[in-house]
Formats: sequence, structure tokens, C-alpha cells
Amino acid sequence: MLFAMRFWPPFLGAGIRIQHVNEDLTEIVVSMKLQERNRNFVGTHYGGNLYSMCDPWYMFMLMWKLGDDYVVWDQAAEIEFTKPGTGTVTATFQIPLDTVEALRNEAESGDKLLPEFRTTINDESGDVVANIRKVVYVRKKRGR
Repeated sequence: MLFAMRFWPPFLGAGIRIQHVNEDLTEIVVSMKLQERNRNFVGTHYGGNLYSMCDPWYMFMLMWKLGDDYVVWDQAAEIEFTKPGTGTVTATFQIPLDTVEALRNEAESGDKLLPEFRTTINDESGDVVANIRKVVYVRKKRGR
């Protein structure tokens, strides 16, 4: 799946690259270089691409970690731009194993859960370009 994501048209077209995935799938790092094909009218990173580089990861990480017995969907998202993005920007997505286990245990009731995750997109100097908030829907599948 991660290999295929390297060729997913929104990522490929924007120049979004997966830089790192740790062994237990609790951390993913993605980056995007500023190029002619992904810059906006004023010459900085196009905001839609900044969000695209962040869109799927929390949902995918939970899907992989929780397994087929759970329904996992993106519920809501928010991006706050704090500085024009230039050069290469990077975002790191982390979900610790204890968070995954807590969600698994809480979902045993069959109720829906709406965990919230946050990350930042940073430029090459470490300055925050955007703050990202994602809410993911998690529920144990009925009858499992």
C-alpha cells in the first residue's frame, strides 16, 4: 500500500514524497519540494497540496493498526496556514501504540469514537507553515 501511495496521482502530481515509515507503522514522514507544478499564484506552496500531503495518514495508520474488525474513516479536518510555504516542507504523523490500544479497548463497546490528531507542516528551517487537525471515526464492526 505504501509503495502504491508513491504513485497515487494527487501525490505524484504535487511532488509529495514518503520519506520514512517506521517498522511498527506508528510514524510516517512526508515531504514536498516547492516546484513549478505545485506553486500557487504568488510563488509559494499551493494550500491544497499542503493539505493533500496530510490527508490520508492518520486514517491509514489506524486502519493498519486496528485491522479488519474496525471501521475507520476521516470525519473532519482543519488546516491553519501560519506562514507561506517555500522550499521543502515536511510533516510527521505519529500514533503511539498505547493510543492504538486505548482506542481498541474503548471501541469494544461498539460505540463510535472520534479521536483527534494534530501535526504541523514545517519548512526547512523548522518554522511552522501550517497546523493540521484531523478527526477520525473509529468503530468496531458489528458482529465481530
